[in-house]
Amino acid sequence: MGSTRRIAVSLTALLAVIACSPSDGAAAPTPAKPVAEDAGAPGIGDADFPLDGNGGYDVAHYGLRLDYDPGKRHLNAAAAIQAKATQRLSRFNLDLAGFDIGGVSVDAREATYSRSGDELTVIPAQPLAKGAKFTVKITYSGSPQPIKDATNLGTYGWITTSDGAFVVCEPNGAKTWFPANDHPADKARFDFEITVPQGLTALANGEMTAKPETSGGKTTFTWREKHPMVTYLATATLGRFELREGRTTSGIANLVAVDPEFRSSLDRLYTVSGQVTDYWSTVFGPYPFSSTGGVVDNFPAGYALENQTKPMYGGFDPDEGIIAHELAHQWFGNSLSVRRWRDLWLNEGFATYAEWLWHEHRGKSRAQQVFDNFYARPATDPLWGYPPGRAKPKDLFNESVYTRGAMTLHALRTEIGDGAFFRLIRQWNADHRYGHVTTAQFVALAEKVSGKQLDRLFDAWLFQPRRPAA
Repeated sequence: MGSTRRIAVSLTALLAVIACSPSDGAAAPTPAKPVAEDAGAPGIGDADFPLDGNGGYDVAHYGLRLDYDPGKRHLNAAAAIQAKATQRLSRFNLDLAGFDIGGVSVDAREATYSRSGDELTVIPAQPLAKGAKFTVKITYSGSPQPIKDATNLGTYGWITTSDGAFVVCEPNGAKTWFPANDHPADKARFDFEITVPQGLTALANGEMTAKPETSGGKTTFTWREKHPMVTYLATATLGRFELREGRTTSGIANLVAVDPEFRSSLDRLYTVSGQVTDYWSTVFGPYPFSSTGGVVDNFPAGYALENQTKPMYGGFDPDEGIIAHELAHQWFGNSLSVRRWRDLWLNEGFATYAEWLWHEHRGKSRAQQVFDNFYARPATDPLWGYPPGRAKPKDLFNESVYTRGAMTLHALRTEIGDGAFFRLIRQWNADHRYGHVTTAQFVALAEKVSGKQLDRLFDAWLFQPRRPAA
């Protein structure tokens, strides 16, 4: 994800003026309520976000049918969720904010349900055995409401626009538009069927599976993301868009869509997205998905989000640096996903360092120069007071997670040399493709590839609330 401050200024200005305040510390997590032995937990086990996600099952696939009326801001929808029970289940939870429930079934048998806050508890007609594969279907309707969290992203989830919706969900906004196991620890594949008024375009992850069909003044778009994806990367952005489609030089499908207000950025976004995707494929390893591209909508979010295969740019024309950042996330964050939010530097630090590498590749600045400019900040600067290896739940997107995370990687590169560093990055991607990663795993692999003991380096850069020694 790219922040407002990092988007709105040039790289040179960025080195001097990124202004973030470190958190004073996370509030004590809300304890999860005790549950029956055969009930799925109301949280997936992330202590920093105790009610995000759910326990007792693993989702394999989401099938989402969405019919949205922008004029009325009303959504009629149905979700078919294929999952596997990881324990015996007499009941289980899904994350869903708002909406009226039309009906719930499990394996085609009517189920009962209850609501409490953003938790939808489903009670199947018969308990599910451990290891059982099952399908829960839910029909629901209402007006999606975004999440407003000033301490983190700001406004996210399903956000209405002048002609449709801008859908960006990090960290836990998927629940604003579909029932989900809404935490990055549970990946799944997705199919989308999105119906909108004729004349609008509906965009989702992956690729279209058929040509759009129009009937009765409405058009239906079908999309499929066949690779595993975390819920916060799912999108159903819709409105009036101008599109350009083709392939990158290496042959990867490339689709770019821009709101008419940003039509002047269409060709450049298409070209740069293709160039960046192809270049990262030589640096990080093969591109993990079947298509690339980007979307510029007219909602003034002031940030970008790396939605899988289709990064979203909210209300601005992105420069090369931010495009490089969001497309690097297709490897770091999307293919390789954090299991717990505390390790977010593995997403943002890597994508920020990718910006430095892109500018180095383009001959604009050396990564060492960027590092030195940041390191010149005084020891009292807030950057040094927030250890990026432990992202704080009330301040996930602090500058340190991005910048000091990137500095950690440059310090590592300096310590082990370019050869070992770039072998490490490619091996990191190969070993964990479509999976989950932790900081401990990265440290272990760095030591294995380099043959060096690196505990002190990582501890100083990731976990100490002070500027590391030069």
